[in-house]
Amino acid sequence: MKTRKVLALAGVTLLAAGVLAACSGGSATKGEQTFAFTYETDPDNLNYLTTSKAATSNITSNVIDGLLENDRYGNLVPSMAEDWSVSKDGLTYTYKIRQDAKWYTSEGEEYAPVKAQDFVTGLKYATDKKSQALYLVQDSIKGLDAYAKGENKDFSQVGIKALDDQTVQYTLNKPESFWNSKTTMGVLAPVNEEFLNSKGDDFAKATDPSSILYNGPYLLKSLVAKSSVEFAKNPNYWDKDNVHVDKIKLSFWDGQDTSKPAENFKDGSLTAARLYPTSASFAELEKTMKDNIVYTQQDSTTYLVGTNIDRQSYKYTSKTSDEQKTSTKKALLNKDFRQAIAFGFDRTAYASQVNGASGASKILRNLFVPPTFVQADGKNFGDMVKEKLVTYGDEWKDVNLADAQDGLYNPEKAKAEFAKAKSALQAEGVQFPIHLDMPVDQTATTKVQRVQSFKQSVEETLGADNVVIDIQQLQKDEVLNITYFAETAAGEDWDISDNVGWTPDFADPSTYLDIIKPSVGENTKTYLGFDSGTDNAAAKKVGLNDYEKLVIEAGNETIDVAKRYDKYAVAQAWLTDSALIIPTTSLTGRPILSKMVPFTMPFAFSGNKGTSDPLLYKYLELQDKAVTADEYQKAQDKWMKEKEESNKKAQEELAKHVK
Repeated sequence: MKTRKVLALAGVTLLAAGVLAACSGGSATKGEQTFAFTYETDPDNLNYLTTSKAATSNITSNVIDGLLENDRYGNLVPSMAEDWSVSKDGLTYTYKIRQDAKWYTSEGEEYAPVKAQDFVTGLKYATDKKSQALYLVQDSIKGLDAYAKGENKDFSQVGIKALDDQTVQYTLNKPESFWNSKTTMGVLAPVNEEFLNSKGDDFAKATDPSSILYNGPYLLKSLVAKSSVEFAKNPNYWDKDNVHVDKIKLSFWDGQDTSKPAENFKDGSLTAARLYPTSASFAELEKTMKDNIVYTQQDSTTYLVGTNIDRQSYKYTSKTSDEQKTSTKKALLNKDFRQAIAFGFDRTAYASQVNGASGASKILRNLFVPPTFVQADGKNFGDMVKEKLVTYGDEWKDVNLADAQDGLYNPEKAKAEFAKAKSALQAEGVQFPIHLDMPVDQTATTKVQRVQSFKQSVEETLGADNVVIDIQQLQKDEVLNITYFAETAAGEDWDISDNVGWTPDFADPSTYLDIIKPSVGENTKTYLGFDSGTDNAAAKKVGLNDYEKLVIEAGNETIDVAKRYDKYAVAQAWLTDSALIIPTTSLTGRPILSKMVPFTMPFAFSGNKGTSDPLLYKYLELQDKAVTADEYQKAQDKWMKEKEESNKKAQEELAKHVK
């Protein structure tokens, strides 16, 4: 989809801090090691500088390194930059590029050193090409906004400079305590100018590994649409001692046969597999491999149900009249109606279509910004939000916003909110029932089951004479084109959709909450069905201008982190009360079988170098036998203790970088 790491609703992804995905057969201790997994969505390009689609970053994050990366405990550590410093006023960041950083072709031939100028070239190219992720840094780097808007044509006036071949410096408009976490994103990655110019429009073509250069741990060897993606270890990589897997082989899977991953794990062609407790084969699998079924930790990716408040296209619809279209639009603009949907949606039943009844709660999420994403003054973000949310009305006073439980489903509240909505809507001439088109990939079994569960609980709670969920079962490409790949709001052909999710880019609540600001949000079309910057009437009617003021006020607090988070909690409370987007689940927290050594992967709640999406292969270690649940739990306990100590030391080290 669009900016940051917007995700298509995944049916097979299984990463977490400690368990990545799937590793292929062969010994984990001797000989060549191969990692095999499945993927669901082909990238439309390899341009890490201009796109933020997860389908692209899943590939490019393994072959392109930026200034910093995350270690296994979530600390930011040197990558292309071997060291860095920040000025006392927090406005100037200076990075020293390592001498052994090189560019390589897809064949592994050395092309050129990685230089400071490559980062300048990369940002200029990203800006000139109107990168989907430019907003991440457009208001951060001095002069960049003016250049991007054409108010200044001279890029040398922008706050990025190559002081020499090994030194790149950024000047910010205001202090950002989370700036370094942005350096893991593609928009700040380097590119070799000579190579870029030689390729022209052919730079970063999706099916051509030779269309980009490589400075990361792997080389892309082949990409065949709806078939396979293959990588090989970069033998000359500067940090090759931390690259343990020699080859990566990903095969396309449409998600239809949910017993297939486990079968492939058992026959040795995969050494980790996402499990589907609702599949016919799961009961037998549970008997034979019960001790090896591991539930991964919940991550920071949030999947959700979006509401199209200004739908323009009706190619895929069950509506039979303009009156039905108008009635649906008016209903979705009514907050009480949206709240009725939010309270009437049984998330546990929905999640059980993926995780089974016993594991359903392990992936549930109630807030767009995860409740433990940040902390201040001894309180989690979710606790701050709860304090603000209760001021909106009694319907929120007993709501639990913690992960791993459904704190929103309440049929009585749903009926009460709907009664208010129906009275107001009937006065506007709205005809019932309201018909809501909901698209789904017809070949993905669990996705179909999820929307069917959504339909059942909403219609049962509110009555099919009041609300009808019209499921539109479409081909995979059709669903992607009207949701994930739609370029403008005009292409968003749905009323409600659970086909998207969001993975944060950096360690601040703004990475979630900025994306639906009506003036400049980069995903208003994806989540809410209107193009930002168009002074949209529907956006005004639902109060999104008020929401934007709250987000801007929070963003302007740059000194006191606790106050900043508290103000973002106000914005999240508004968003929750609005029910414009309805969180459902996290990406991970799902059952798997694995031969990966637990907790050997880099970890972070945000960015491109340590999250559950993209899939990362550097540091990954394999073992010969399937991990047991007991082994995983012991490894997790050990990792948690080590992480606390490591994070504390890392915080102490930060002071040494201030010059």
